[in-house]
Amino acid sequence: MDPVIILFGLGVGILVGATGMGGGSIMTPLLIIVMGVNPVVAIGTDLAYAAVTKTVGGIRHIKARSVDFRIVIWLAFGSIPGALAGVWALHRLENVLGASFDKVILLTVAAALLLTSGAVMFFALTSKQRQERETVDLTSGGKAGTVLFGLVIGIVLGVTSAGSGSLIAVGLIVAYRLTPLRVVGTDVAHAALLLWFAAAAHAIAGNVNYGMAGTILIGSVPGVWFGASIATRLPAGALRPLLGLVLLAAGLGLITKAGLKLPPEVILGVPLAVAIVFGSYMAGRARGLKERTLSPVLASEPKRTAA
Repeated sequence: MDPVIILFGLGVGILVGATGMGGGSIMTPLLIIVMGVNPVVAIGTDLAYAAVTKTVGGIRHIKARSVDFRIVIWLAFGSIPGALAGVWALHRLENVLGASFDKVILLTVAAALLLTSGAVMFFALTSKQRQERETVDLTSGGKAGTVLFGLVIGIVLGVTSAGSGSLIAVGLIVAYRLTPLRVVGTDVAHAALLLWFAAAAHAIAGNVNYGMAGTILIGSVPGVWFGASIATRLPAGALRPLLGLVLLAAGLGLITKAGLKLPPEVILGVPLAVAIVFGSYMAGRARGLKERTLSPVLASEPKRTAA
């Protein structure tokens, strides 16, 4: 029972509960780089603990009524068979492509996460509250697109253990324009359903270290419950950029997982630097807005003359 792994679980659990993301994208690289776990075992173990963790978070979000069940169901129609196909493909292609297959997939997903992180942060700077919605009515084409999107995410998840949170969240933000809290709740609830199937497939393949998964859960279960509680209280303006920052960290974590060993200072420091710059910009814009609001009021006040 390594206390470092428990702390890892606590931190990732809080991220998952508060943002719906950060599970596989961060925990798997930590297991590989810091703990020296075999990559395939790290993927299977990550999925096993994450299934329990996101189930706890999903229950918390269901109680908070922040889950769009229609989107969850249509995503699952594609993501569950996709995840099973991904696990099968991982073992079928492992002998053919070797480690290069994982590297190509991871670098591709990492690049996508970094690009979408920038898009989400830009969206946070420019979007207005009326552009977001609590739910969406899916047309026939929308349902088909949701199933296809889920299928792609499921395949990526089965192969790499990443994508159940980060990539789904991007789709919920960009395609469905859900409010941040609904993004998190729907994302976590769908991931909880999907991960049980992916974890079961990896367990059958013998890729799960149950002792390590149990140790992670000691920290991740209270962490995800606390994180979900934070999510229900955070204002939309704070949660949206937080989603973008987690995407950035997830992308850097996947680059490390692919073999381009970025130091922890980069993985944590870059999102922190972006957060500082973003916060400074938003504070400056708020001051400018306040000054423009006060200027007409001050100009309309009668000038006082000396007696």
